[in-house]
Amino acid sequence: MTIPFRILDRLRAGRPLDEEALRRVAEGATREPEDGGWTDAELAAFLMGVAVRGLDPAGTRALTRAMLESGERWDLAAELPTVVDKHSTGGVADTVSLVLGPLLAACGVPVVMLTGRGLGHTGGTTDKLEAVPGLRLELGRDDCRRLLAAHALAIGTSTPAIAPADRRLYALRDRTATIRSLPLITASILSKKLATGAAAIVFDVKSGNGAFLREPAAARELARTLVATSRSLGRPASALLTDMSQPLGEWAGHTAEVRATLEALAGEGHPALMEVTFALAEEMAAQVGQGVSRADLEAAISTGRARALFDEWAAAQGADPAWLARPDLRLAPVERVVASPRAGVLARVDTRQLGLLLAEAGGGRLGPGGTIDHAVSLRYPRRLGDRIERGDELLRLYFREDDDDLVGRFAAALEVADDGEAPELIGERIG
Repeated sequence: MTIPFRILDRLRAGRPLDEEALRRVAEGATREPEDGGWTDAELAAFLMGVAVRGLDPAGTRALTRAMLESGERWDLAAELPTVVDKHSTGGVADTVSLVLGPLLAACGVPVVMLTGRGLGHTGGTTDKLEAVPGLRLELGRDDCRRLLAAHALAIGTSTPAIAPADRRLYALRDRTATIRSLPLITASILSKKLATGAAAIVFDVKSGNGAFLREPAAARELARTLVATSRSLGRPASALLTDMSQPLGEWAGHTAEVRATLEALAGEGHPALMEVTFALAEEMAAQVGQGVSRADLEAAISTGRARALFDEWAAAQGADPAWLARPDLRLAPVERVVASPRAGVLARVDTRQLGLLLAEAGGGRLGPGGTIDHAVSLRYPRRLGDRIERGDELLRLYFREDDDDLVGRFAAALEVADDGEAPELIGERIG
């Protein structure tokens, strides 16, 4: 019997997999079958086995370690002991990373974030940054060291040498309906995050109808698993549970979210966006022993330090100096308004549907390899629980081409009723 067969047979029978077996899986994912690697069918069977049978905490830790050790590890904290990382499980109008990075760096806490692309209803930080002309996003270890030393900030995408086992397994998870498996989610996220070697990680785990895991209990379990696994592998970590029952900020769409970022760094940020950003920034600073307060963060904005640091960092990563001097942030030309058909209270927003519709209009990626029109955007000027009058603006849409059917489907994603209330924005802290 082959090694894959023995491992899969053990998994099928519900017997725990040891570290050696999970290391064999990760190694198999980094090689093609003709070079001794596992076939897609074998890896798909492993993913389904984990999704059905699960892994205990020791197995989750072992899989994460094996995927981490399949590629490069940078150990940035050896040179910068207070460098910190942040990961969000994603949502709509969530521009936190773009604001938080320069803001915390302006307070003297170095930040490294190797980010991903959006898929489906979520917007990826990498996609948003591509709205900045010339910005170079693929970063290796030397790039990050140079940027952190000069500007205390490095944001981009990882090289293919980081966690190559995850690259193949992640592509198969979408095709095998195993995306929601907590051990697989944890190993995927942490194999990349731990590879940079930041001194600590803070997780922003969303719940609500626009979140990857809608139910608060599932989001809480993921947060606990991420924190516990990080700590078991020697990396301090904590998590905040935050709400994604409605778009976080006022703007969704890549160019619009870059504009919202620059406004936030200039002191004009949306209150909900800034509340989450400040909370995560304080948590990140605390994880690396830096006493950064809300007052310190607000001062970094009011003095212009945070906004200036954004420009310095972007220029160092190749952004067009002319664009930075006068950012061109024009939105798509066709402007449509969704107005309330009645008076009442904004009671429900199908946040996931808003993200999917924005992607359908061209502002997102519905499948791997899809293209994005960065100028396609939406403005969400209201909040759950707001009093609404008939005819009040609920959404403002910016399309490349007019589409009455699409506008109607956007309208159906919001409900004005007799009563309703906003959920708590920031919930539990884990760890």
